[in-house]
Amino acid sequence: MSETLDPQPDTGAPQGGTATIERVEQRELAEPGDAERFAHYVKKDKIMESAMTGEPVIALCGKVWVPGRDPKRFPVCPQCKEILDAAFGNDDGDS
Repeated sequence: MSETLDPQPDTGAPQGGTATIERVEQRELAEPGDAERFAHYVKKDKIMESAMTGEPVIALCGKVWVPGRDPKRFPVCPQCKEILDAAFGNDDGDS
């Protein structure tokens, strides 16, 4: 019927048990590294401050970095644009 299990003697050696699995939460972009391929929205005064101090800035989408490239060379980050449009309305002239 039912089987009784005897306790195992404590030998000091690790025995079966539970393990903790850690999971790192990451916001998935279309592909890893996509945030590096976009120009992000940041307050202009923060960009100027970063240029003077070398401190990183935080974009609307949450990307943290020290600006150093010409943003005109990259397409606008879709997440930043979506957040800006939601806050201030769509300025593309679309209905």
